[in-house]
Amino acid sequence: MAHVQSSRVGDGAAPGTLPSDQASVAIVAGIGQAAALYHRLLLVVGRAGAGKTQALESVGAQTGARFVNLGLRLARSLHELTVRERPLRVQELIEALVGSEDKGGDMVLLDNIEVLFDGGLRQDPLRLLQGMSRDRTVVAAWPGTLGGGRLRYAAPPHREYREYPAHGLLTVALEHGDEAP
Repeated sequence: MAHVQSSRVGDGAAPGTLPSDQASVAIVAGIGQAAALYHRLLLVVGRAGAGKTQALESVGAQTGARFVNLGLRLARSLHELTVRERPLRVQELIEALVGSEDKGGDMVLLDNIEVLFDGGLRQDPLRLLQGMSRDRTVVAAWPGTLGGGRLRYAAPPHREYREYPAHGLLTVALEHGDEAP
């Protein structure tokens, strides 16, 4: 079994400011590690303003991988469906958006994944990402925190709050103060 580890980017930097080249280097290194895993998933973890989008765009320019604004593209597709159809078709729609026939088909960079946490979709966002990462390397900007061995989205009592054990996940934390599990 491959060794899974996390890295931290931004220690010593002012909160919310990270050099994108440092983040990009950490992400590219993580992509190399992901290639050996069953779920080829790398989560780039940080709060809003931590530099996730800029870092993913930089990695896309370096690697030729496809950058997908999942929130925008998936919301457009979901808008055309009834509320009842949305949870049933969300996985199919995501697969169509990140299809392997497109540019950088073996790897996709996903940004703005907050839509996956919408309770109306009745989905487990981490499980969706892991499922996608069996067929391709998925680098996803996770809007949340990493600390105490836990990966979080939102905070209790927020209705979209999610918390997962970070053990076995490949992560790059982009925010000062986040810790590697």
